[in-house]
Amino acid sequence: DCKRILKLFATSGIKTTAFGVFGFDSDTDKARRVFEVASFLGVPSINADVFPNGLQVVEPLCEEFGIPIAVHNHGRRHRLGTIFALEDLFARSSPNVGLCLDTAWMLDSGEDPLGVARRFRERLYGVHIKDFVFDSAGRPQDVVVGTGNLDLDNFMAYLLDTGFSGTLTLEYEGDVNNPVPATRDCVERVKASLAKHSAY
Repeated sequence: DCKRILKLFATSGIKTTAFGVFGFDSDTDKARRVFEVASFLGVPSINADVFPNGLQVVEPLCEEFGIPIAVHNHGRRHRLGTIFALEDLFARSSPNVGLCLDTAWMLDSGEDPLGVARRFRERLYGVHIKDFVFDSAGRPQDVVVGTGNLDLDNFMAYLLDTGFSGTLTLEYEGDVNNPVPATRDCVERVKASLAKHSAY
């Protein structure tokens, strides 16, 4: 299936740059299958969720395959959604375990995504550019990037200034029945942000 899908991607001009999010626990066989597919795809890291008993399984596989994992934070209710949980995880792991920073879900945790990117610069292997607004009950809603609570211009400037070379993914999950127009707007806003910074 991977070969067939990759062939379809290649003929369509699509490159595979990300893989996951996969949960890693004590199941070594399941984890090995994920790494085998990631190796076949040639992705630079695996977007991951690590359960408390998963580090001892995933770290040796990272070494064996030469592929790090990038933990995806998923908001205030996720056990790895806060900077304190991430700091604890990184203190107990090697640089094989890094961060795929989801900007919107970090906003949900009450943190500034730019400050988090700076804090974990050495372990920042991926970024999901995504933006939220919140209703009066604190419930998040996807919006076009840069129109909500994400400081898109300064965040993109930081990535450029620091030579970020990880995976950058645009994520928009609003307008589920017709997401294309807003997604195009997201792309244009990211391009404009990059152009604005490179003009200085």
